[in-house]
Amino acid sequence: MASLKDLRIIFMGTPEFAVASLAALVGRGANIVGVITAPDKPAGRGMQLQQSAVKKYALEKNLNILQPEKLKNPVFIDELKSLHADVQIVVAFRMLPEVVWNMPLMGTINVHASLLPQYRGAAPINWAIINGENETGITTFKLQHEIDTGNILLQEKISIGQNESAGELHDKLKELGANVLIKTIEGLADGTLNEVPQSEIRNPESEIKHAPKINTETCKIDWNKNAEEIFNLIRGLSPYPTAFTFLDDKMLKIYFGKKEIVTHHRTNGDLETDGTTYLKFACADGFIRCTDIQLQGKKRMLIEDFLRGYKFDK
Repeated sequence: MASLKDLRIIFMGTPEFAVASLAALVGRGANIVGVITAPDKPAGRGMQLQQSAVKKYALEKNLNILQPEKLKNPVFIDELKSLHADVQIVVAFRMLPEVVWNMPLMGTINVHASLLPQYRGAAPINWAIINGENETGITTFKLQHEIDTGNILLQEKISIGQNESAGELHDKLKELGANVLIKTIEGLADGTLNEVPQSEIRNPESEIKHAPKINTETCKIDWNKNAEEIFNLIRGLSPYPTAFTFLDDKMLKIYFGKKEIVTHHRTNGDLETDGTTYLKFACADGFIRCTDIQLQGKKRMLIEDFLRGYKFDK
């Protein structure tokens, strides 16, 4: 009977979320024969080349790193084949062509931050909070043609706090993802894990919700919505890419706020402030009181610090 250490593993990932899973594998003594991550990209004021979080970790551990520009490049495909992997693991990476995901005998395993089939797509953590869910989780599954539709291997649930931000949930899920991945690979290695088609666990009466990539329009606050919806949008986009509105014709990012459910006679979107302790915007059934903001051209501040130095246009 095989164990995790017996498998030749290729790991694919780019951001910090993926590092926890790679570190868990390394910590268990896994045989990582290759790490595939994004090419270095220029960033910052000096446009210096920046390495991905996964590359930085892989360099520390002296792992074999590949950074293909194109995943269908014949040279890259030949390099992959030469590694003779038993299984590939994908955590927060780009879409793979079939020639890549179908290469290993045991297939390619994806770690996804939702309870599939719910929240298929690029931004499951954000959308679960934006939609006001009280639970989410981690799913490991086998990759196949359509995105996030493969047979499920393992799932574990986690609750979402009423005031929890996407950043806070991200940090919990990256650790849970690492734990579920280890259980998945161990189960595949010793033959105790069975694949389950997503159609078999889907509740036919429940609507399938999706998690598309977040765009600028998603982040713009619609003050005609109710306080609960706006509050969920703000925390679901915090700390990145951040919900925003406008103040004196400048973009105002709102990292966090509080909801006030009250009857008022203000126009939705109207600003109310005492100039020293609070700033809030009217919405359909109350106000959103901003507590943590960043005005265009300024640094991020708590509201009291911001008001202390800000002069409102008349």
